[in-house]
Amino acid sequence: MMSSDRRMLTGAGKVLVAGAVGVAVMTLAEKVEQAFTDRPNSFVPAHTLERLLGLPTKPDGQRRGFNLAMHWGQGIALGALRGVMAEGGLRGPWASAMFTVVRLTADQTQENITGVGAPPWTWPRNELLIDLLHKGIYGFTTGVVADRLARPEPVWVQARRDRSDPLHHRGGVR
Repeated sequence: MMSSDRRMLTGAGKVLVAGAVGVAVMTLAEKVEQAFTDRPNSFVPAHTLERLLGLPTKPDGQRRGFNLAMHWGQGIALGALRGVMAEGGLRGPWASAMFTVVRLTADQTQENITGVGAPPWTWPRNELLIDLLHKGIYGFTTGVVADRLARPEPVWVQARRDRSDPLHHRGGVR
């Protein structure tokens, strides 16, 4: 059986790909939605990254690189967590729903702590629904890829079979 440390690293490394796929699908969905709603691009990711790095603010037209770095970087990095979840046996729609909440929480924490954002319950309902839709697309797409890339047998199943661990003997710990 692979050690839990190694399994976590393997899961995280393989599934950076899942985060990238999740961001790509979310971005495509955003562009389709914007074509119908005429909603402009959001530069909140760029503003947030500028504040996190302590950089001076720039006009939105000069923020495209920061916007892409934050948008893609955060999505890819968080994909690693979903990979670890899948390696640990947290798979399927429930795990993807849990992960979607993590993504929303990561965004909101960074945006609010920097003063760029506001709590979601203060947003106009249409903006909230659009953000939840896009983050859901990201979370579930990342989850499908992560689950596919994970080893076929979750680590907890292997651990139960490992007779060298007294916690998993039929009689339990004595």
